[in-house]
Amino acid sequence: MSAPLLDIRNLFVPLPGGADRPYAVEDLSLTLAKGEILCIVGETGSGKSLTAMATMGLLPPNLPPARGQVLFEGRDLLTLPSSVRLKMAGSRLAMIFQEPIAALNPIYRVGEQVSETFRLHTDLPAAEIRKRVIDLFHEVRLPGPEEIFGAYPHQLSGGQCQRVMIASALALDPALLIADEPTTALDVTTQAQILKLMLDLREKHGTGILFITHDFGVVAEIADRVAVMRHGRLVEIGPAAQVLSNPQAEYTKKLLAAVPRLEPRRSRPGLGEAVLQATGIDKLFRTRSILGTAREVRAVDDVDLAIRRGETVGLVGESGSGKSTLAQCVIRLIEPDSGDVIISGGEFTGLKGAALRAARRRVQIVFQDPYTALDPRQAAGSAIAEGPMIHGLSRDKARERALDLLEAVGLDRSAASRFPHEFSGGQRQRICIARALAVEPELLIADESVSALDVSVQAQILDLLARMQERLKFGMLFITHDLRVASRVCDRIAVMRQGKVIEEAEPATLFAAPREPYTRALLAAVPGRDWQNAPDIPPLPAGE
Repeated sequence: MSAPLLDIRNLFVPLPGGADRPYAVEDLSLTLAKGEILCIVGETGSGKSLTAMATMGLLPPNLPPARGQVLFEGRDLLTLPSSVRLKMAGSRLAMIFQEPIAALNPIYRVGEQVSETFRLHTDLPAAEIRKRVIDLFHEVRLPGPEEIFGAYPHQLSGGQCQRVMIASALALDPALLIADEPTTALDVTTQAQILKLMLDLREKHGTGILFITHDFGVVAEIADRVAVMRHGRLVEIGPAAQVLSNPQAEYTKKLLAAVPRLEPRRSRPGLGEAVLQATGIDKLFRTRSILGTAREVRAVDDVDLAIRRGETVGLVGESGSGKSTLAQCVIRLIEPDSGDVIISGGEFTGLKGAALRAARRRVQIVFQDPYTALDPRQAAGSAIAEGPMIHGLSRDKARERALDLLEAVGLDRSAASRFPHEFSGGQRQRICIARALAVEPELLIADESVSALDVSVQAQILDLLARMQERLKFGMLFITHDLRVASRVCDRIAVMRQGKVIEEAEPATLFAAPREPYTRALLAAVPGRDWQNAPDIPPLPAGE
């Protein structure tokens, strides 16, 4: 039997003094063979990413040195001089980070950033480097590679930026690729394309892939083996089919039980009157293309949308389909070019000044990233109480309402004095939900509010939203790219494409008999469908 490509033995990654435990990664041992895909799963704080960082030599400088062995092609990476490891990074081992926008330098064109790998590790002339980068862009299926070579990161979609990062990682055909949540928050079709790209890389180059994820659908789609981590320790490892169908550790069973299933439901009876009536919403953006030519993008095109009291309407579609723009037009964070919005029977479109501020109490929004949505200098209790105070509630009553809401979302009242950095991601999202509900809105907009959360935290937040909706009877516009989640929580699902709502139905009908080829393509792209024994989606007719 040949030696493993990567052999991690008794790895310890210490944490600084005062942390909640002594080690971020504790006594970890695992192997990865050439051409194998090993998925590492676990909740936030389980040590997944720090295992990858230790392998790449990218541990934060405030952490004590890692101990143990990380053997790559027989050499212990932890004992190599930093200059040697630097030469290996990008050539023999490479990493794709979770946030491509954060990993790409905003002031350089993406083609130049990928070219840098060749300039550092080869003596190729500039013309040959450019040709190779464009060939890589072709390989990762970027549209218009020559044009994208000259683009800046902000001019590309999230999926395109992720493909650029993959192209950079593959530039010198590394033997080991570490992918840290590379498909988180991507829509299902882009996600499916990137997963297929990973499988093609393994097939074409024999690349060993260490794939970090919290999405068990992705695990079912691509993993050969699965390693489950918790609190820095390995709790279970084995073939993917075995771990997914017959887990041995109680923690693994708990994680799998939290995964939302494709179980499309019927719309609930007894819903109330309309809380949102949006008709004829249009929004046109005028921008310049990568080449500098003017262009127009109709982000929202004559959309009608209605939501009743107590009802949840899902909005699904690929990145750029207009979902978030429509939501921001409804709440008037973006002014629509035309159309009317009525919330709880009151006109919302033409209001200005004090009248608009007063009307905004009826509609609130929860954003995808709870950390950037909260002021880091404002304590949780103050953040929740601020809205009611703006709308006329006394300081004492607003403070009491904030404490009650903290309890309602599953946090202790003492959390009111803590700041955002002192909470986990799931806890921060609970605070954002409490803040949105503090003004007792008639309509709540949840814009990808659970997409980046672990499956167990995601399940808690979805249950929380369901409980609060049952108690307060608000209508909810739920924007998501996760069709499993949409099938579980929504009474109706509206499918958007290129600014239009092309299909709308209750989940049971939409999943069983989608009318539009685009809807069928979305449903068919859900990762891990076969593992969950999902309902069959009618195939696309020939030629579509």
